[in-house]
Amino acid sequence: MTRPVLGIETTCDETSAAVLDARGAMLGLVIHSQDVHEVYGGVVPELAARDHLRRIEPVVEAALGEVGVRRGDLGAIAVAAAPGLIGALLVGVTWSRAAAFALGIPLVPVHHMEGHLFGPVLEDPDAVPPFVALLVSGGHTLLLWVPEWGRYHLLGETRDDAAGEAFDKVARIVGLPYPGGPAIEKAAAAGDPARYRFPRPLLKKKGGAGSTRGRTGFFDFSFSGLKTAVARTVAEVERAARLDAERPHLAASFQEAVVDVLAGKTLAAAEAVGCNRVLVGGGVAANRALKARVRDGLGPGGRLFAASPRLSMDNGAMIARAGLYRLRSGGFGALAEAAARAPIPGVLPWQPADKIPAAFEL
Repeated sequence: MTRPVLGIETTCDETSAAVLDARGAMLGLVIHSQDVHEVYGGVVPELAARDHLRRIEPVVEAALGEVGVRRGDLGAIAVAAAPGLIGALLVGVTWSRAAAFALGIPLVPVHHMEGHLFGPVLEDPDAVPPFVALLVSGGHTLLLWVPEWGRYHLLGETRDDAAGEAFDKVARIVGLPYPGGPAIEKAAAAGDPARYRFPRPLLKKKGGAGSTRGRTGFFDFSFSGLKTAVARTVAEVERAARLDAERPHLAASFQEAVVDVLAGKTLAAAEAVGCNRVLVGGGVAANRALKARVRDGLGPGGRLFAASPRLSMDNGAMIARAGLYRLRSGGFGALAEAAARAPIPGVLPWQPADKIPAAFEL
């Protein structure tokens, strides 16, 4: 494989295309973020799919034109095939399949969350296994032990709302715009995180030790109860007509609770597997408080890998990079078609060692 690879991402509300050279270096990247969803405070699947249909061709043309690569120069097309909004996925997969067939080159289906694993590699060549990976986005929250590429041990996952989804919902509750992550982080900068004591779901060992899908459940996440606690508090604040004054404090207190849970579980996982290297990927990985907490918890000898905000959001470059790996390894898993839900190829349940680390008491 010596020719460039085109990566296509259409899993949710970003239409993105990127060109990587055969070594995995990023040559060009274009991301179109749909703003129509701001009106509704969340992604509307049908509107997302329609916008992908309108944008995919000009986005691809822009990415190729950015670096002077013609379609005939491409050696493969990698596309995010799962998981995501099925209508949005079908746009990217159908376009990519037709283009690959017309050009006579391989089509490489990629798992969206595996793409997030490869995102930091685009900027930091040291972001390679072994590491514990925290993947946090609008639709997913996963904690993985990654001893090597292609071997992923599932430590924990969300039992209800994903972390990014919780940010979006709480932003709407407190009167902040969509997307909720950046809005809450900005508002929280002026707030007191100790003003409100919101719950830290499943953070204590007792609360998260129940068996889940063959795992201990210790590293699972749950954010629906936290969201409900914020909603109840906001209702009380609104009755007192103090929402405008309290909004920064509500945002800061909510963010603190989420960071406590995400960082606490991640650091406990690093201790459990005996690895002080952590990778954080997905849209929520752009949160500075989360990265600072994990970095501080790892200590002087630890390493934290996280992509820049642009490469933390959904993008075609991470899909192309994961596609390069899959093309070289020859294993695409079961991702032949677009699928709203699918496990990462190669993922296995984690079998805990003799001890589970003591929970972080916060």
